[in-house]
Amino acid sequence: MGLAVFYILQALMGPYVRAESKGLAVTYADSDARIELDLSTYEVDSHVAQLVPREMARRFHLIAVAREDGSLLVAMDDPLDVIATDTVAANTGYGVRPVKADAGMIQAAIEKFYGDEIDIEKSIQSIVEVEVDGAVTSSVDSEQLSIEPNDAPVIRLVNLILLQAIQEGASDIHIEPRDKDIAVRLRVDGVLREILPPPKKMQWAITSRIKILSGLNIAERRLPQDGSCRVRVMGREVDIRVSMIPTIYGEKVVMRILDRTNLKTDLSELGFDEGSLDLIKSAISAPHGMILLTGPTGSGKTTTLYSALSYINSPDKNIMTVEDPVEYELEGVNQVQAKPMIGLDFSAALRSFLRQDPDVILVGEIRDLETASIAIKAAQTGHLVFSTLHTNDATSSIDRLLNMGAEPYLICTSLNLVIAQRLVRKICEDCREEYDPEPLLLEKFREVMPEATNTVFKRGAGCSKCSGSGYKGRMALYELFPVTRAVRELVLSGNVGEAVRDTAIADGMRPLLVNGMEKVCEGTTTIDEVLAVASG
Repeated sequence: MGLAVFYILQALMGPYVRAESKGLAVTYADSDARIELDLSTYEVDSHVAQLVPREMARRFHLIAVAREDGSLLVAMDDPLDVIATDTVAANTGYGVRPVKADAGMIQAAIEKFYGDEIDIEKSIQSIVEVEVDGAVTSSVDSEQLSIEPNDAPVIRLVNLILLQAIQEGASDIHIEPRDKDIAVRLRVDGVLREILPPPKKMQWAITSRIKILSGLNIAERRLPQDGSCRVRVMGREVDIRVSMIPTIYGEKVVMRILDRTNLKTDLSELGFDEGSLDLIKSAISAPHGMILLTGPTGSGKTTTLYSALSYINSPDKNIMTVEDPVEYELEGVNQVQAKPMIGLDFSAALRSFLRQDPDVILVGEIRDLETASIAIKAAQTGHLVFSTLHTNDATSSIDRLLNMGAEPYLICTSLNLVIAQRLVRKICEDCREEYDPEPLLLEKFREVMPEATNTVFKRGAGCSKCSGSGYKGRMALYELFPVTRAVRELVLSGNVGEAVRDTAIADGMRPLLVNGMEKVCEGTTTIDEVLAVASG
């Protein structure tokens, strides 16, 4: 029984209608539809039911039974519960049409569709263990960090949020105080979505608990604070960086999740085609020169850099990095945490590195002329240098270095390769389907890929595995720009900008947009997803 039936009944039979079919009773009164559902005979779609998280279904005592035209039909014992319908809508991304159902039948449906799942609240004590880094352990009573059956509700709640985020592969947790409630949002595959919010009265307790875990001052609520902790979940360790900032309704918390098991350090697993992979391996195996990665925050630059270092890492090489912050620990690599507040910035660390007999140097980011000059000098004096820049594409990195004040001849003699990078969401494997794109999207695809005439376009229909989004996981798009002789001649002559980009493309560089549309042809992502990250 779809939603369309309800609209037809209302249109054909007037303001007061009662119809029964397959256990469904529908009553309309004026403009307000009061629908009563018999769940004992109604066939609930299990994929639709699981679009609503188990904890949310149990808390608000509801079950999603059907989906049509971007809306969910949700059976509730209290269809007028606006908080429940708003929470479901915010979490699933669907509009909600609440219907009345018997409370006992709702409970039976919840047990049927969610009964086989592990009860996180009950098992949290045995699968989550929280540790604080050694630097702050001495200031925290170890009993506060143990998780026992009689732990305070706030301890179980914070652990539950952490566990859910880690299990769903979230990169960040946002805890945002509002006027009358608290919002908890997870960034999964680059997109924020709300989960079941805690009560407003627990706001202070939650922030205090997180401060204890991350070694922060629980008495300080007026100034921003940064800390970190380490969580052990089901046998694997996860590092968490914590940032707090005061807002008008209290302290907003953001926790960045750094799951070591998700770090790919094999270049062949990053999505490069064979030709691109050979080019990168050749560049990073050179005895000296500079390799730059460009892209916005969160585009996977750190993963690519760490993979490159892992490829060339060996006992006969002295590899040193300065990062802000050090996201993952690499065995055999000397990693330095930048601390600008005490004068240990990128440029200061680089100057010290040159007296440490390095073979390979990684500097987290080139932000100013001093850092650029030292990095270029190191690349010219027998060192292999890796770093990042914030530019829109690969060829713009030359303009950026020139604008900082670097000399053209120094750039030409030191820069070997620039890699621009973006992340796009992958189509969910469990609900992949063929479809015909909108004419405007199809036109943009044809502009980039005129020769791809027989492409079969795919998208995700939305299922419980991808929380109805149609996407699950992310992959990288790349633009590889080797600095060729032709490019060097242009830079030395002062002819940069579009001339450099045109020459690079003529020499074989594939722009980000082309690489993205190739992934569309392979059926791994969608046109609109590629345009969202690579059209600019």
